[in-house]
Amino acid sequence: MIKAFRDISLVLYALFAAIALATGILPAQAQEPLPSWNDTPAKTRIMEFVTATLAEGSEGYVPPENRIAVFDNDGTLWTEQPYYFQLAFMLDRVTTLAPQHPDWSTREPFKSILEGDLRNIAKDGEKGIVELAMETHAGMTTDQFNAIVTDWFEKARHPKTSRRFDEMTYQPMRELLDYLRANGFKTYIVSGGGVEFMRPITEKAYGIPPEQVIGSTILTDYALVGDVPVLRRLPKIDFINDGPGKPSGINKFIGRRPVFVAGNSDGDYEMMRWVTAAKGPGFAMLVHHTDAEREYAYDRKSEFGRLDKALNEAERRNWLIVDMKRDWAKIHRWQ
Repeated sequence: MIKAFRDISLVLYALFAAIALATGILPAQAQEPLPSWNDTPAKTRIMEFVTATLAEGSEGYVPPENRIAVFDNDGTLWTEQPYYFQLAFMLDRVTTLAPQHPDWSTREPFKSILEGDLRNIAKDGEKGIVELAMETHAGMTTDQFNAIVTDWFEKARHPKTSRRFDEMTYQPMRELLDYLRANGFKTYIVSGGGVEFMRPITEKAYGIPPEQVIGSTILTDYALVGDVPVLRRLPKIDFINDGPGKPSGINKFIGRRPVFVAGNSDGDYEMMRWVTAAKGPGFAMLVHHTDAEREYAYDRKSEFGRLDKALNEAERRNWLIVDMKRDWAKIHRWQ
């Protein structure tokens, strides 16, 4: 009886394997890691570092509790051109709310926004966006804001591709997040964008829960509406999580220095310096936007996601530069 059962099992396994090969459906463990990455030195370096962190007794070993990986968001995990996604959200909100604020037609930055001129906002970078968010959402509860953001992601479309903004994530980076987590890493987002703008979408987009998202914040306070407790968003900046603020935010909210960091702009420079300055294993990578055909090509002179100083120092500091055109077989899942 046992032999007959074993023989049947072998036949069924062989049949399943034949179907899997014919249809391309393979078990997850049989798939090649990072399938959307080309077989270039960039992919090799990433995998060699991760493999070394698992080898107990080796110089590159990292204990499980210290396997912390941090990722910038705009331009690192999703597209940031022709402008930051949160800015697109703000532009829509300004247009929606403008009838309630007639003074906006003469007051900056609202005047320029309503006229389609984004240069002033671009000059202020992520800080300008947080300030604009503070202006347009003061007095709103966190639950109300969450609902508005969630609804916007369901309906809004990217101006170049007409895809939903949450479809503009980078497939190779999503695979990298999965690969790191499969090898015991805890993954965080550390972004200059508003934390309450990102949190409603990050778990669906990247598998990163809200509590592992660090971003810029405005102040909130506790209040009762009737007898219902709420948190109200106040018209005052609490924390700008950009540039030097990123390592401070990591220290404040994570409490451990990461061993893996990924960014794409000079706004990530201090975070990358801090992570790789620690004793022991440390890995930093820059996503370099070089593919104008499949996405965008920009670096030193871009108004959004400028990459200049970090690009100059990457080789000297042994930071990996990921060339999107060369190193990625595909950029978005739908391509």
